[in-house]
Amino acid sequence: MDYDIVIIGSGAGGGAMALSLAGTGARILILERGERLPREPQNNDPEAVFVERRYRAHERWQDGEGRAFTPGQYHFVGGHTKFYGTAMFRLREQDFEAVEHEDGLSPAWPIRYADLEPFYAEAEQLFHVHGHAGVDPSEPPRSSAYAFPPVLHEPLIGELALKLQALGLNPFHMPSAIDLREGGPCLRCGTCDAFPCAVQAKGDAEKCLVDPALRHPNVTLQTGSEVTRLVTDERGHRIVAAEVLHKGERQTVRAPLFVLSAGAINSALLLLRSATPRHPNGLANTSGCVGRHFMNHNTTCLMGMLPLTVNDTRFTKTLALNDFYLGAADERVPLGNVQMLGNIQEPMVRSAMPRMPRWAGRMLSRHSVDWLVMSEDLPHPQSTVRPLAGGGVELNWHRTNMATHHRFVSRTKGLLKRIGFSAILSRPFGIDTPSHQCGTVRMGDDPAHSVLDRWCRSHDHPNLFVVDASHFPSSGALNPALTIVAQGLRVGRHIRETT
Repeated sequence: MDYDIVIIGSGAGGGAMALSLAGTGARILILERGERLPREPQNNDPEAVFVERRYRAHERWQDGEGRAFTPGQYHFVGGHTKFYGTAMFRLREQDFEAVEHEDGLSPAWPIRYADLEPFYAEAEQLFHVHGHAGVDPSEPPRSSAYAFPPVLHEPLIGELALKLQALGLNPFHMPSAIDLREGGPCLRCGTCDAFPCAVQAKGDAEKCLVDPALRHPNVTLQTGSEVTRLVTDERGHRIVAAEVLHKGERQTVRAPLFVLSAGAINSALLLLRSATPRHPNGLANTSGCVGRHFMNHNTTCLMGMLPLTVNDTRFTKTLALNDFYLGAADERVPLGNVQMLGNIQEPMVRSAMPRMPRWAGRMLSRHSVDWLVMSEDLPHPQSTVRPLAGGGVELNWHRTNMATHHRFVSRTKGLLKRIGFSAILSRPFGIDTPSHQCGTVRMGDDPAHSVLDRWCRSHDHPNLFVVDASHFPSSGALNPALTIVAQGLRVGRHIRETT
């Protein structure tokens, strides 16, 4: 099969590239490993999603010490955005600069915030992002207001916001991609975070990017298609084909331009698995950086207990706090972001703590307000992902900035107690939770220390672009989805203008 452009992956990066290039008239093929996620009652059933793990990929990986685990990976049209919590933050200006942290340097990007700003604005429009500018003290400059007004706090969350303000803090409405426009389908049901949306109200990559791209007759989506290898020409210079396993049958797909958007884990794995005698360490890997510098935000869940209050909030993810994003009076280093989690329900508690009695899980979930504390993970060269013989995967995560994160968690617990919570339970996320995985195919100006240039083009193969979270040189401490989409729109325009 021959096409003009082949895009591998239909998540935030691949979807943005498809939509950006759809108007060129080029014959575009999107290859997606999974299928469309079915709309069914189990979409918002915590028993099905968390206990039965109905939608997780049936894979077993191992960590750096050889211990097996089931990764939080999902293979569907739209990628992981089918399960994200709708948070659509821009990275801060400082996130694109070199920033010192307790455990080392968060490196500068080869681009700056200003390079992405117009594409951030475009991405917010595409995803119907609801937000309110001007309150977050770390907020970067904007060329336009949010596309839609903020999602208003429900009563309990509004009370907590006022109490945080009384402490001199600046809580703000979290930018959220849910369709609350007049006539929009959102029911504020509260099952966005870690659930697929049963009514198509969540702004995910399938709805906002892939389906609009498919309205162009030159764009084709082929599901059930796992790309097993990229093939180069005889010189090893250009990518000429992708080998695909499509519903049990082998295919070869050829094109003059390839976009790899399989996600931070699988994009790196595909490049490494495509090794040849000319490229024994994998494709695009002259630098040796492919599969290195893996990052995954340091995140901890806090359950703030209000024993005399029933939390009947339906949609909790309306509040965030960035007062400590760049540090504090008693902290010389950045701390990170605090935001709401979706309501934790008893099956979620049971999936994390199987020995807890169900009555105890119901009590906790009924009287808790749930928070996420998130800090930056640094790109350590020994944080690696690599394929194993027989198709396995080793993910070796060298944790960084954990002392800073623990202090930030303690500080947040103290704040929550000051605004009325009697007790706070905490649980850190581990290696099996995909807390914004990134960094394994990093971009940079120096080919000796990076895989991609500032346009996400491979230094080694001029017709290969990698557009997903793997291109991040650093992770910042905010949800990456909007940045991935903005980068896809930026790179797509570059390709339109230069090829």
